[in-house]
Amino acid sequence: MTTIITDAKLAVLDAPSNLGLRPPAPGTVPGCYKAPWALRDAGLLGRIGAEDVGVVVPPRYVATWEPGDGVRNGPAIAAYTRKLATRITALRDSGRFPVVLGGDCSILLGSALALRRAGRYGVAYLDAHSDFRHLGNSPHVGAAAGEDLALATGRGDDYLTDIDGLRPYVREEDVIVLGIRDEEDLGDFAGTAITSVPADAINDDTANDAASDAVAAAVEAARKVLVRDELDGFWIHVDADVLDPSVLRAVDSPTPGGLDADRMVRLLRGLLRLPGAAGLQVTILDPDLDEDGSQAAALVDILAAALTR
Repeated sequence: MTTIITDAKLAVLDAPSNLGLRPPAPGTVPGCYKAPWALRDAGLLGRIGAEDVGVVVPPRYVATWEPGDGVRNGPAIAAYTRKLATRITALRDSGRFPVVLGGDCSILLGSALALRRAGRYGVAYLDAHSDFRHLGNSPHVGAAAGEDLALATGRGDDYLTDIDGLRPYVREEDVIVLGIRDEEDLGDFAGTAITSVPADAINDDTANDAASDAVAAAVEAARKVLVRDELDGFWIHVDADVLDPSVLRAVDSPTPGGLDADRMVRLLRGLLRLPGAAGLQVTILDPDLDEDGSQAAALVDILAAALTR
């Protein structure tokens, strides 16, 4: 019988929003809204012994946008953030551990708002990119999936960043970004209190038993940020592009130099074992780039290995 790594009952909630991404081509919509179905079809719920708690249906995606229009689909994202936050709050209040299947990274706003309503929580942000574009470092904003961490930490229009008067949903000093690759993205955090551990540190092969040592160091860095008396717990965000394209390539921005499956499992297990883990979300898998379903199956293997023992 499957044994769950957390004591709380796992509850899988679909959040199939693609509102935060640009169209991949004219006349098309981002395919990541299909990711929850692909992960379910690959057997995720049975593998992790989770309860099915349904879906939060997103508003309609509108493809038209020009620089200066603000955040693409911004009002729709704000409305969806409220709905998703309400559902996550209900799950946590019932003693469940939410496993939220996105969708794009803008669903972080719903998760972060839910936790902010409950107290002060941190975020372990596993991603190849900073997702920290805002008007302080860019000429304009656009796709929220590249801006969600900036929005969650209070950078942006009030209707997205100050719902219920709760800006910021997450404080800078309560965030650790793990697996980032691009030096320019790392530079986005200059002058902030955000902690980052790049992928090359987690992939460091210089020590004996390198995978264990490097991942353990990353988990310890996360502990210092996320397990503090000031915090009530933390959320785990997993963008599938944190994995190397040799492991999983069905994402909108595959970036070389990512984590292999073993390191990813070790990292997630380490984070889940820290005191205060409050939920997990998975984003950016694009089934339109995974015609035979092998990419979804690979991600399910990783999630099942991390979430069960």
